[in-house]
Amino acid sequence: MKNVYRLEADEELRIEVDCPKTEKISVELMTGVAEIFGTEMVQHTKYYFAAGAKISVFTYHGCTVEVSGNLEVEPYSSKETPMIIYLNTHAALEQLRLKAEQDTDSTARGPITLLVGPTDVGKSTVCRILLNYAVRMGRRPIYVDLDVGQGSISVPGSFGALLVERHAGIEEGFSQNSPLVYHYGHKTPGHNLVLFNQLVSKIADVVRDRLAANKKAQISGVVINTCGWVKGEGYNQIKHIAQAFEVDVIVVLDQERIYNDLVRDMPKFVKVVWQPKSGGVVSHQRTDL
Repeated sequence: MKNVYRLEADEELRIEVDCPKTEKISVELMTGVAEIFGTEMVQHTKYYFAAGAKISVFTYHGCTVEVSGNLEVEPYSSKETPMIIYLNTHAALEQLRLKAEQDTDSTARGPITLLVGPTDVGKSTVCRILLNYAVRMGRRPIYVDLDVGQGSISVPGSFGALLVERHAGIEEGFSQNSPLVYHYGHKTPGHNLVLFNQLVSKIADVVRDRLAANKKAQISGVVINTCGWVKGEGYNQIKHIAQAFEVDVIVVLDQERIYNDLVRDMPKFVKVVWQPKSGGVVSHQRTDL
């Protein structure tokens, strides 16, 4: 089955791949310019996705997209999308990179950005968008994934850090060339708080050394993804992560309470911003504790 969707400027096509596990669906850009999570689509190229994938095709100028396959859930388009907000966030981070680039101090570095929020608000997706936009500007940021429940860099139960030298492939994600990975052994931080905090401090030290050794990475900065545990000891861990990595910017998705708490508890030089989650976010149906 083939369906063609015409999107207007600043509109998003949301696709939940609910086909049989043995099948895949394809998405093809027919006309115009569009992107998937910050990676530009190539016209007349089919991108294939298996069951369980959640995709958003966004266009700043308008486009036509063809979706082929046996989808049980009909894709839908929406103009209610936070993509413009994410673009503005990228622009603000890029200004900080330009400032660091022009600074005569050899230790000047780009922004260290921390993404926080409860489970299933799209933190990993926003990280991917910000990293892709940075790479498209010629930057080489470091991506740190502290979400031990999902593990986008390595297997669940581990931490990972990766120098991002090219944008994520639409189908396969970021290149997994020589990632730094630490084994934690649990899929939730609450199983061993002491070990979790020790590993966070260790990976922060290694990332700091990597920045000092690579001028381009130092200017580009770091984007850090976290798990969805934000209450009680989970909130204390967020503060520990922020201190260990010496973060400059904290982006809070969806939860205004966490935003207000962080504004109160973080040093004045740390910029804390609140942003809405996308209406296309779908629950993973898992818990963090």
